[in-house]
Amino acid sequence: GAKSSATVSRNLNRFSTFVKSGGEAFVLGEASGFVKDGDKLCVVLGPRGPEGQGNPYPFQCSIEDPTKQTKFKGMKSYIAYKLVPSHTGQQVHRRYKHFDWLYGRLAEKFPVISVPHLPEKQATGRFEEDFISKRRKGLAWWMDHMCSHPVLAQCDAFQHFLTCPSTDEKAWKQGKRKAEKDEMVGANFFLTISVPTGPGASLDLQEVESQVDGFKAFTKKMDESALQLNHTANEFARKQVTGFKKEYQKVGHSFKCLSQAFELDQQAFSAGLNQAIAFTAEAYDAIGDLFADQPRQDLDPVMDLLALYQGHLANFPDIIHVQKG
Repeated sequence: GAKSSATVSRNLNRFSTFVKSGGEAFVLGEASGFVKDGDKLCVVLGPRGPEGQGNPYPFQCSIEDPTKQTKFKGMKSYIAYKLVPSHTGQQVHRRYKHFDWLYGRLAEKFPVISVPHLPEKQATGRFEEDFISKRRKGLAWWMDHMCSHPVLAQCDAFQHFLTCPSTDEKAWKQGKRKAEKDEMVGANFFLTISVPTGPGASLDLQEVESQVDGFKAFTKKMDESALQLNHTANEFARKQVTGFKKEYQKVGHSFKCLSQAFELDQQAFSAGLNQAIAFTAEAYDAIGDLFADQPRQDLDPVMDLLALYQGHLANFPDIIHVQKG
C-alpha cells in the first residue's frame, strides 16, 4: 500500500492571526516555556461540553463615584473610578488608562479567549456628566463579565489591577512590569492549557468541526443583527430625546398661546376654562419630557449591554481562525 505521511508547513502569511497568536509555533513544537502550577488553565467537562474550571472563590467588583482628579499641580485632569472587589473589601481608584492597559495585556495573553472590549475612548467631552455616567455603566458591565469569567477573573494581571493599593506607586509599577514580562504568552500560552483525560474526554474531530462551523454562522448572523438593532435603537432614542419631545412641546406651546388669549377676556366665568387650557399645555410639556427621559429607562441599558456583546462578536472570527489553524 502507498505510504501516508502528514506534514505541517509554515503559513506564508506571517501576519495571520494563527501566526500572531503563537498557534503555528505551538503546532510546530517551538513552544519551550516551563509551566508552573499557578499558570495552568484547567479545562473540565461541564454539562454542555468542555469549559474553563470555575473560580473556587467567586467575587464581584463594584465601580462607583467617578471623580475628577488632577496631577502635575493641576496641569493634568482625569476621572478616577472607585473599585471595591468583594473578595478584599478594599477600595482602589483606577483611571480609564489603567483599564486600557489591562485590556491590552489580557488580549495579548489569551489569544483564544474573548476579552470583552472596553467602552470606546473619547477625545472631547470627557468631563461631561452624561459621558462620565455612560462610561461608568459600560465599565460596570465589563467588570461584571470579567469577574464571572472562569479564566480571566483568576489571571494575575487582573488581580493586580483589582488589589494593588492606589497609593503604592512602586507596587503598581512592579506588578505592571511583571505582567508585561509574562513568558506564558504566544506559543507558550498553549502549553498552559490542561485538558481533561480519561473515558469520554476525547472529542470527535468531525463533530468539533461541525460545531465550530455552526458557531461561526451563528456569530456572523448575530453580529449583523446586533449592529442593526443598535442602529435602530440609537435612532429611535434620538427621536425620543429630540423629535418627539419637540413635537409634544409644540402642541403644549399652542395651548399656552390659547390660554394667554383667554386671559385677555376678563370674564369671571372663563377662569375655569382658562385654567384647564393652561393645565393641558403643561401636560403636553410634561409628556415631551417623559419621552426624552424614557431611553434612560429602557433603550440605553440595552444598547450598553449590546456594545459588550458586539465586542465579543468582533473577537470570534480571529478565535475561530486560530482553532481552524
